[in-house]
Amino acid sequence: MKIQFIDRKSGNKITETPPGEGFLNLLYNNPFGKMALLPIAKRKFLSSWYGKRMDKPNSITKIEGFVKELGIDMNEAQKPIKDYVSFNDFFYRKLKRGARPIENGFVSPGDGKMLAFENIADIDKFFVKGRQFTLKEFLGNDALAEKHKNSSLIILRLAPNDYHRYHFPFKGTPSKMTKIKGDYFSVSPYALASNFTKVFCENKREYCILSSEVKGDIIVAPVGATMVGSIIDTYTPNSPVKKGDEMGYFAFGGSTIVIIVDKKNLKIDADILKNTKKRIETFVKMGEKIGL
Repeated sequence: MKIQFIDRKSGNKITETPPGEGFLNLLYNNPFGKMALLPIAKRKFLSSWYGKRMDKPNSITKIEGFVKELGIDMNEAQKPIKDYVSFNDFFYRKLKRGARPIENGFVSPGDGKMLAFENIADIDKFFVKGRQFTLKEFLGNDALAEKHKNSSLIILRLAPNDYHRYHFPFKGTPSKMTKIKGDYFSVSPYALASNFTKVFCENKREYCILSSEVKGDIIVAPVGATMVGSIIDTYTPNSPVKKGDEMGYFAFGGSTIVIIVDKKNLKIDADILKNTKKRIETFVKMGEKIGL
């Protein structure tokens, strides 16, 4: 399986080689891996155990090799490598002020590869395998699912080398988080290709409703994944936020942010929709305009 995405800034098509690619392929595309290993890999205890290891002081020895292997630009970070006290401290590092300018319009909540669907129903045409994706199952709320059944849906996938703090895509007032317990399937394209609904409707996730005068109610949902030790919220519920204000961060691992918004209130940028229809993700950065 070849994982490619469009770098929006350059327009180039780039091939992604995720860490542990061989193991991911074994888990999700090999019959033995699916039967014998995946049931263990998706369990909370494994991700929690590894997350705790990444909190220990001796985990700092992994940082330099990780930065070098994945080409992470540490000039953007607030602190140099030597000042981090654990791998997780580095992993959910903060960036320097101005490293992610907040543009006009509706912006990306984080760094990562994006897919966008004008109508949620389009998802099942994209991910043709497995059971049908439903908002009712994803949100665990019948009334909210009915309200947004014709909304647009945006998926931002964070790889391990990405900045792992996430932010509000628009100004408004956020509710407290609704938390949904679940498993820890990978969010790699290896897993999503044949397990999209399983990943998003069975993984640990939470969501808040960002009430906006301009865009209506926006659902912002962080989703956990394999080796994500924690989803940490850093905002104050029911207090107004500005576009670009920090919402939270993920501990070690890749993960995903899902955004659901009434399609009457958001015109997603044409290039992102075009790439999605071609079955390819678009790399965007936090604060970058993705719609109006």
